Amino acid sequence: MKQDRQSYECSIRLHTETKYRIFTRDKDFYKSLILLAIPISLQNLITFAVNFADNVMIGSLGDHAVSGVYICSQFQSVLQMLIGGVEGTLLILSAQYWGKRDKQSIKYISSIGMRFGLGVGFVMMAFGSLFPSQIMSLFTADAGVIAEGAVYLRIIAFTYLLFPVSQILTASMRAVETPKVGLYISIIALFLNISLNYIFIFGKLGLPAMGVKGAAIATLLSRIVEMSFAVIYVLKVDKKLQLKPSDYLKINRTLLRDYVKYGIPVCGGSVVWSINMLAQAKIMGYYDASVIAAVSITGMLNSLVFMWTLGLSNAVGIITGKTVGAGEYEKMKQYAITVQVIFALIGLASGGIVMLACEPFISLYNVSNEAMAYTRQLASVLAITVMGQCYQAPCLGGLVKSGGDVSFVFKNDTIFVFLVVIPSALIAQRVFHAAPWVVFACLKSDQVLKCFVALPKINSFNWMKNLTRNQEEIAAGKA
Repeated sequence: MKQDRQSYECSIRLHTETKYRIFTRDKDFYKSLILLAIPISLQNLITFAVNFADNVMIGSLGDHAVSGVYICSQFQSVLQMLIGGVEGTLLILSAQYWGKRDKQSIKYISSIGMRFGLGVGFVMMAFGSLFPSQIMSLFTADAGVIAEGAVYLRIIAFTYLLFPVSQILTASMRAVETPKVGLYISIIALFLNISLNYIFIFGKLGLPAMGVKGAAIATLLSRIVEMSFAVIYVLKVDKKLQLKPSDYLKINRTLLRDYVKYGIPVCGGSVVWSINMLAQAKIMGYYDASVIAAVSITGMLNSLVFMWTLGLSNAVGIITGKTVGAGEYEKMKQYAITVQVIFALIGLASGGIVMLACEPFISLYNVSNEAMAYTRQLASVLAITVMGQCYQAPCLGGLVKSGGDVSFVFKNDTIFVFLVVIPSALIAQRVFHAAPWVVFACLKSDQVLKCFVALPKINSFNWMKNLTRNQEEIAAGKA
């Protein structure tokens, strides 16, 4: 009886401490967060640097080139969102099985994710390479923008079959707490892409200047090298999972059903977000090239300040999946409180960074005075909305979705995109003929409004759900 009472008192004390402590005293949490977040954030930085280098170099070619590549990038964002859904499902399930140290199940999950990823990449490649002008014309009527974007899209579309392979392989490594492989590969891609951009865009080393076509060729070659290194590392160097080519020929019906079950809302959220991105491109494409260029520049600024938060969010997601998969729910509650405080503080800092970095950032672009003026207006809106974005987006993704409640974020995004964001922007633009910055504010309004949903949801702690199965169930599903 005495022992039972002591156990009960210990449980109550732990629950109380978890409920009220702002920062966890668990040093392993901070150690894991830093070790995971730094390479992931650096990889995000390098990915940003590659896109930014493209953006700046192409920016020297004028508003039409910048706008054409921006519109093309919105179509490409559909691929990234869909692959993000496939990758996100892989990470959620694999991280929980990693908490149980079940490597064989992770191998099955990686194989399933690769099949879905290649399927999405093939479809997107086919559309992009065969119908580039038609796709561009969906978003803008500016002939100059369509012409430049079509040249870029026709070539860049072939990277859509390479990108999923690299992403699925590096995601498999992240799930087992080996995030550095993605960083190393991104460093190689960075130097290669920038070098090839310089050569092909401006015509160096005896080659002709190819403009946006050169940028597309440089990215294609970089993706080939990036994928090659990912394959070599995962199949030949990694010692944790020890994946082999034959593992990608195997399937487990039980885990396939789970992947589909939990992947539908995850990928559904990516589809909703893709529709949102495409709708935003269409709405802002209603304006002339100077406004579109401003949206492109502001988008790059947003990526710059948010990528560190995204890296932390991915790290939190891995820790969350591992902790929930191991059944350590009280520990996870404490982690969740600490995570919220960290992201709220990052949001405040990010808003300040946008305001301070705006002018230096704009000066890097060779665009018209009109585009610069519009960029300043949009950046002022971004400084406010990014504060909410840095709290709710990583908390909902890194805690709620990674913790097992995979459908909540999908439902939340669907409601906001179709009932708030798109309708308010269309009404502002088409009915009230509002200024571009007002329409932009409507398109970003959900980043703040979602905070009022995220706060009570996260602190209810009803999102912690163990999605793993026992060995008998998994063994029954072998093909």
